[in-house]
Amino acid sequence: MTKIVLIEDNHEMRENIEEMLELADYQVLSAENGKIGLDLVKRELPDLIICDIMMPELDGYGVLYYLSKMPETRAIPFIFLSAKTERTDLRKGMNLGADDYITKPFEEMELLEAIESRLKKRQRFEAIMDSDDKWKGFQDAVCDLTGLDDLKDNGQIKSFGKREEIYFEGDTPKWLYYVKEGHVRSYKVTRDDKELVTGLYGAGEFFGYIDLLSQGAYNEFSVAIEGAKLALIAKDDFEKLILSNKDVSINFIKLLAGDIVEKENELVSLAYNTVRKRVANALSKLYLKYKEGLAERVEVTVTRDELASMVGTATESVIRILSEFKKDEYIKTKGSLITILDYPSLRDYRF
Repeated sequence: MTKIVLIEDNHEMRENIEEMLELADYQVLSAENGKIGLDLVKRELPDLIICDIMMPELDGYGVLYYLSKMPETRAIPFIFLSAKTERTDLRKGMNLGADDYITKPFEEMELLEAIESRLKKRQRFEAIMDSDDKWKGFQDAVCDLTGLDDLKDNGQIKSFGKREEIYFEGDTPKWLYYVKEGHVRSYKVTRDDKELVTGLYGAGEFFGYIDLLSQGAYNEFSVAIEGAKLALIAKDDFEKLILSNKDVSINFIKLLAGDIVEKENELVSLAYNTVRKRVANALSKLYLKYKEGLAERVEVTVTRDELASMVGTATESVIRILSEFKKDEYIKTKGSLITILDYPSLRDYRF
């Protein structure tokens, strides 16, 4: 049975929530103030914590602060309950590492849905950690398990048109970007004015964090491919969360490590693979970025010049190889639209 610790100083409120949770088949352990609640959590190690903010002895912020310092408790999902509705109060809780923030009064289903959502996200994270490929899904895990979930939802939303630049090389980083819709590519420009793609990002992915964390200027360009809707998270908010929440820091370190591994693989591919193999790899990567659900055929919008910049070759070579892949029925083309028909063959292409 799922174990929940409830920390609430109001006796009537505490009893009502206990009854509600027990009827939903949760085991509930309760405490009337933050100090008792802190000891209870350390002793019982529950699956989830629900905590009021304004309490005697030790307030909710203090409870979360101390729990975040202990390895055995800092990853337990934490939901704040409070009558405080100011945005600064919400931000303070999220910066400390809370997973959710529910204002009083609230509907029964609002709390139950929040609990179910946080437990499912924790289970998904644990499944990722138990899998052979721990990099897969970390973008969602980072977002779901920390205050980034709320930062991206409350961030400034901005839409970019087709081929519209998002930032330029040399610009000062001000935002962490989160893709809500569409696709984005980052690229470098060589001395002879040729583009080389350095990254592709789809819905649910962060980008721009490497230069943001390095405190330097952007060392690449970024552009919306067919158009994109982005959430812009302010640099100060992101840095506060990184510094105050170890889970966020650890997961972004893992994302950075994953980026390094991917870049190393791309360098090996450029050095040793044939142009045909590199085109096949690029199309496979686009397939995974654009794939939705169980669809076997995937349409991607990419110009021949953009594909050449991904592969690191001349546009003429890409046009010739696409023609060959079309004859082999791996793809079909119509203008800049490429429909990938046979992903396994492209993925496993050898020469």
